[in-house]
Amino acid sequence: MGCGHDHGQHVGDRGRLLMTLGVASLVLVAEVIGAAITGSLALLVDAAHMLTDVSGLIIAALAATMMLRPADDRRTWGWARAEVLAAALQALVLLVAGIYATVEGIQRLIDPPVVSPEGIAVVGVLGLAANLLGLALLVSRRKHNLNMRAAFLEVANDALGSVAVLVSAAVVYFTGWVRADAVAGLFIAALILPRAYTVLKTAANILMEAAPAGLDLDEVRAHMLKVSHVESVHDLHASLVATGMPILTAHVVLADECFSDGHAQSILQEIQDCLAHHHDVAIEHCTIQLETVAAASTHLDHMHA
Repeated sequence: MGCGHDHGQHVGDRGRLLMTLGVASLVLVAEVIGAAITGSLALLVDAAHMLTDVSGLIIAALAATMMLRPADDRRTWGWARAEVLAAALQALVLLVAGIYATVEGIQRLIDPPVVSPEGIAVVGVLGLAANLLGLALLVSRRKHNLNMRAAFLEVANDALGSVAVLVSAAVVYFTGWVRADAVAGLFIAALILPRAYTVLKTAANILMEAAPAGLDLDEVRAHMLKVSHVESVHDLHASLVATGMPILTAHVVLADECFSDGHAQSILQEIQDCLAHHHDVAIEHCTIQLETVAAASTHLDHMHA
């Protein structure tokens, strides 16, 4: 993970986020006006969804900017974790919007207002076109980090929301069943809530320094113990600084003769190569403390004292 590559990647992320933000802002204004004119819940909920997306894209763009800042003596990983915090904030905002949409949709199913399907359709087409443009801007960047993934998923769900708006407008126009608008609003809420939960859970796991998904620490320990002269492994920890930045620390106990014959360094290199290449999650940032049996025993005694 070279610094120059990361810097260029984050600059590209920021540019695409800003372009997507401009498109989303125009759709937001159109949907608010459209909801006021037509009385459509689907448009209103989609506008609320779009508002959260605009807020989320602003947060994501700020995070992408912060991630350009270099590491220093105080923040040794730089601002890499800004993308995790940004994704968590986006998920919280989406959660609130989803709950509101659910409550309002149920109320409108019971007492549906009159809506204008023609106006709903016009704004729906505009929203869908804008969301497809946003997807085109973000699709190549969606796997770069959690921040970009959250932004891409927001726009993707907005596109589905626009489709739901168009379907509801068609149903109301051709059948006169006005509750279709409330059903579309509930459908959009159903899109929002699981996504908010998933992104929030992922961000929380990173912030709580859970082991990276796909990395089995028992398997890591077993691989280490297979290395010649390794007696035991303790204080094994793994976490993510940010997307694509797993780290690992461990105390590895070696036979005493390894330190006297200079063999310890070759064992350390073998363990590092194993961590980088033998697991589903490649770990290049690792800190391994080599210990004698006596030193490990003293360390563990102090821990349990």
